[in-house]
Amino acid sequence: MPHYQAWEEFTRAAEKLYLADPMKVGPGPGLEASRAGSGTGGPPLPAVGRDEVRVVLKYRHCDGNLCIKVTDDVACLLYRTDQAQDVKKIEKFQSQLMRLMVAKESRSAAMETD
Repeated sequence: MPHYQAWEEFTRAAEKLYLADPMKVGPGPGLEASRAGSGTGGPPLPAVGRDEVRVVLKYRHCDGNLCIKVTDDVACLLYRTDQAQDVKKIEKFQSQLMRLMVAKESRSAAMETD
């Protein structure tokens, strides 16, 4: 799990990770088999994707650290900071990723405009 020290490197790597396959969602290995044998008789549960790109924010008040992690279960990118001015950068980056995830236009064109 690489810990990035430079914000620009982290954002480039995270965008590249997402843009490599933005629609990569599917059931995890063995998930449906474990549900099939449950015998509850109820409707099947929705498949939970294991390979989608996720963004996790974590703040530790005792340390004053904010951590952002971008992962697709194969690659995991991590950036930590204790600087207050980095919070705005992280907020802007997260909103850019959210716009990419819901955009109907070309994914690469959306990132270039910001």
